[in-house]
Amino acid sequence: MSPRRSYDQYCSAARALDAVGDRWTLLIVRELLAGPRRYTDLHADLPGVSTDVLASRLKDMERDGLTTRRRMPPPGAVYVYELTGRGRQLLPVLQALGEWGAPLLAERRATDAVRAHWFALPLLRALEGFGEGIVQVRLEEGEFYVRAGAGAGAGTVDGPVYGEGPGPGTPDARISLDAETCTLLGRGDLTLADAIRTNRVAVTGESPLAKALREP
Repeated sequence: MSPRRSYDQYCSAARALDAVGDRWTLLIVRELLAGPRRYTDLHADLPGVSTDVLASRLKDMERDGLTTRRRMPPPGAVYVYELTGRGRQLLPVLQALGEWGAPLLAERRATDAVRAHWFALPLLRALEGFGEGIVQVRLEEGEFYVRAGAGAGAGTVDGPVYGEGPGPGTPDARISLDAETCTLLGRGDLTLADAIRTNRVAVTGESPLAKALREP
């Protein structure tokens, strides 16, 4: 394993960048916030990363205490990567980066890849203050779920913060929207309450969370 590069500066920001500043590292964290993932799944959802770079980053992240690797029990019996508690504490960092970068999301370029669950980060922030629970999200790009209220305590939350497909058990609320609305929410150009009021977001469910979303 190659030695870790360092800025050699006695500064917390520099030390943090020593650990997560390499290309692809924070995007790997983004993927693993959805729960344990196989190497092949990570490679599929990180278009553009080479197999060598992905393998190197995963080794570095394990060495730095951000991830662990474990073997799943039969019949799967495959290795998966998952975040440690310290790794999960990077959720607010990714949310802050996403908020800062949201104004850069103008028109989608022809070369841009997209995965539905990449919209989970701005939705998690938009859902803050409405309560806790599983929210099933439907976009034209696909379906995923988010754990509303998980952002503040991401390092201690039991289970994925979000994930592809159906969530665990019966969701507390279901919402449907399009990618444009989700982008506006992420940029702060539209609040979730206004998006629901103007029918840009449809909410179904009878839980306290669903009612709070419909009656902000």
